Amino acid sequence: MAQVNIGAIKFNWKGPYNNGTTYAVDDVVSSGGSSYICILASTGNAVSNGTYWQIMSSAGTNGTDGTDVGATLANKEIAFKTNAGAVDGIPIGTAGQFLKVNSGATGYEYGTVSSDWVKISHVDSTTAVQTHNFQSVFNDSIYSAYQIMASCEMADNDDFRARFMSGSNVLSGSNDYRRIGYNTYRKVDQNGDALNSNNDGDGTNSINFVPWGFSNESATVHAVKLDIHGLLQSTSRYKSLLHAGTGRDNSNPDYFHINQGGHIYSNSGQSIDGISFYANNNNFQRFTGTVWGMKK
Repeated sequence: MAQVNIGAIKFNWKGPYNNGTTYAVDDVVSSGGSSYICILASTGNAVSNGTYWQIMSSAGTNGTDGTDVGATLANKEIAFKTNAGAVDGIPIGTAGQFLKVNSGATGYEYGTVSSDWVKISHVDSTTAVQTHNFQSVFNDSIYSAYQIMASCEMADNDDFRARFMSGSNVLSGSNDYRRIGYNTYRKVDQNGDALNSNNDGDGTNSINFVPWGFSNESATVHAVKLDIHGLLQSTSRYKSLLHAGTGRDNSNPDYFHINQGGHIYSNSGQSIDGISFYANNNNFQRFTGTVWGMKK
């Protein structure tokens, strides 16, 4: 019976092209990331010779099909596709930043999250010191108002106080801090029933969160919130704040002090950019405080 040579009935993978190998029709080789099929038997004819080879699959180009992402990106970059269809990398940001659309809305970048309320500074300390300063935290060109939340543990019969700062200088001029109207004090028991109350007036050299006249009943645990409007850097205006706070009585742990009031710092020649909290007689046993700013 006659025999008919029908050739290869499937592709024959030969691996990388070798100039010294004889290739038959339907042999397949790789070269430069592409693959080629032999269409005419030969030896020593490069895959670029269209008489003997046809391309089966083409290697991609970086930025389009078959991108080598590892070669395209620098270390610690995240890949994204540009408007031009190319692959590019986003450099990693700094601690606390988030990935966001860039200012031109053409790509991405790392940056801080914009917010009307910004946490400017925070302290959480168990070190026995008398003073905790928030220096250079106020900036009227950025913020229109500030809020401060602070709490502390103190020795018996001590006072929780504060003073404004100008740079590193704590402002403690006599009678510079004047209460707006009265500083209201109220004492209640564990059921919230009133035991007594009092009001204070006049001026002094600090802001006292336990009203004058009650230092013999100073609370050992305090929590206070201060609201301060802007214009603190103006040297032609008085500075004002409102505060509200609570404290636990050292003489009877079932009694609590509640106080609220307002203060004006009456030395208009000072520019203020910070605040100092301090224990009047001894050291804080613990202090926690946070300064927030409201953006303009």
